[in-house]
Amino acid sequence: PDNFIPRAEETGLIVPIGTWVLRTACAFAEDVRRDGLGEMIVAVNLSARQFRQKDLVRSVAAILADTGLDPRLLEFEITESMVMHNVEEVFDTLRELQAMGVKLSVDDFGTGYSSLAYLKRFPVHRLKIDRSFVKDIGTDSDDTAIVRSIIALAHALQLEVIAEGVETAAQLDFLHKAGCEQVQGYLLSRPLTSTRLRELLTQGTSPQPSA
Repeated sequence: PDNFIPRAEETGLIVPIGTWVLRTACAFAEDVRRDGLGEMIVAVNLSARQFRQKDLVRSVAAILADTGLDPRLLEFEITESMVMHNVEEVFDTLRELQAMGVKLSVDDFGTGYSSLAYLKRFPVHRLKIDRSFVKDIGTDSDDTAIVRSIIALAHALQLEVIAEGVETAAQLDFLHKAGCEQVQGYLLSRPLTSTRLRELLTQGTSPQPSA
């Protein structure tokens, strides 16, 4: 991804790729629900170029209608830098998505730049702590303090927190005690194919934490 996503952004291919990813993710989540395997929120990254598309909201609405997925089961992940440009236009787009029932989270929080006034104003539901801070929890006092501060800030704004890149039991324990609601990372699971994920859902199990 570090190689092909920037090139896709430059060439504009990220727009059709993003549309395919969104449709595929929504269709999978709805198939899982229809098969009686439970409701799952599917989170999809929006690129800066996708976000600037004038027909974004209309396209999202069409995909949700075509796949039948309940909008409340879709979450878009956006970056700080995306929401800090053309603020009024961004605000309108986010409000339209929120009005549809779609959830919104700020990805890689702490690595970009943001205004707390805008963060309070934007209709986001979650902050995602970047893995660069999580990896040094317990060994770097500055990163440990930053993680605590992000969690406290999010809760003060009545937002949930997701920590990225959790790879050790010690990190998980710290985040749990600090009040972080959700985590993602190799400790819980490596990336899974949709087939493997469906198998786990069918069995009523989940990926097991790594040692």
